[in-house]
Amino acid sequence: MARRNHMDDPVAIRLVVWKKKDEEEDAIDRSRLLAMNSNPATPMNANAPSSSSGGAGSPDSTAPRRNSKRPKYSRFTQQELPACKPILTPKWVISAFMLVTIVFIPIGLASLFASRDVVEIIDRYDNACVQGSKSQKVEYIQSNASKTCTRTLTVTKRMKQPIYVYYQLDNYYQNHRRYVKSRSDQQLRNRGDENDTSSCKPEHNANGMPIVPCGLVAWSLFNDTYAFSTRNNQSLPVNKRHISWKSDREDKFGSDVFPKNFQNGSLIGGAHLNESIPLSEQEDLIVWMRTAALPTFRKLYGKIEVDIEAGETITVVLENNYNTYSFSGKKKLVLSTTSWLGGKNNFIGIAYLAVGGLCFILATTFTLIYLVKPRHLGDPNYLSWNRNPGGH
Repeated sequence: MARRNHMDDPVAIRLVVWKKKDEEEDAIDRSRLLAMNSNPATPMNANAPSSSSGGAGSPDSTAPRRNSKRPKYSRFTQQELPACKPILTPKWVISAFMLVTIVFIPIGLASLFASRDVVEIIDRYDNACVQGSKSQKVEYIQSNASKTCTRTLTVTKRMKQPIYVYYQLDNYYQNHRRYVKSRSDQQLRNRGDENDTSSCKPEHNANGMPIVPCGLVAWSLFNDTYAFSTRNNQSLPVNKRHISWKSDREDKFGSDVFPKNFQNGSLIGGAHLNESIPLSEQEDLIVWMRTAALPTFRKLYGKIEVDIEAGETITVVLENNYNTYSFSGKKKLVLSTTSWLGGKNNFIGIAYLAVGGLCFILATTFTLIYLVKPRHLGDPNYLSWNRNPGGH
């Protein structure tokens, strides 16, 4: 088979022609520049051929126009704009680490002190209220027997109002894909969409009628209740108003949508809802419907709006109705105050202190190395961008 000459390729021929044209244009530009340098007083002839003659802005529009592949020069297209090109000398590096240390360590200490000022009482009551094996606990929680249980909490430090009451569930996967999808946001928002239950299976209808609110999330609503009193039998009322997000109350749950046919199936999942109160005012449901991302989570039950002194004893009468025994879950009651940082959380303070401490160690190490065994630095004036700032 005959070997094909690369010059037979039309693409290669075009490349050779363009290359020759560019070389000719370069030769013309160089000769013109040499003429101007040899005689600066002599202006360039306007009729002389140039790479841009005949184009826009050319003094002689009658000159023949040549097709040039050379792009128009600009500092932007040639990447010659001013840029920050720092040189990381030891002094700059040490100063940067010390600056991070100075900023992070005080923030970490303030966060830790704020977290330690929060008073938190945690009481796990699922095992304390029901004794026996797992099967016995499941049988008890599913029976009609009384679920009332009394717990006693001791306040070790003064708790200032408001005192937030949470219930905490462990090993409860609200983030399961099928569980999260089993709801109808349109039905929760609009009264006319009560039949929109296609995404709520298996809790979409009961007795041939649609369920409002439908889905597994609403069906499994937490139904343990708590009543608080002091040792003087003084009741501690729990305010359950505004415990949910304002955006949820106003935008996600309709003020004209009422519960309908809820928990009327053969299997009861959790709490019942008052059918005379719209969903936008049933804040226990609204809080529960904001599903948690982790298997251990807390949800707000209410607020106690009185101070409780140190050494006080709180009696909690609770209804242990919610079944967590079937999946080895845990239930806890949490009473907590807050600080400017929020609830009790040592992680933020520890993280800031860890980063600040690490930067301090690095700054100290680099300082010792710089003092004990310094390294001679080169002259930055020899860098290309310092020798030729314009980039030409």
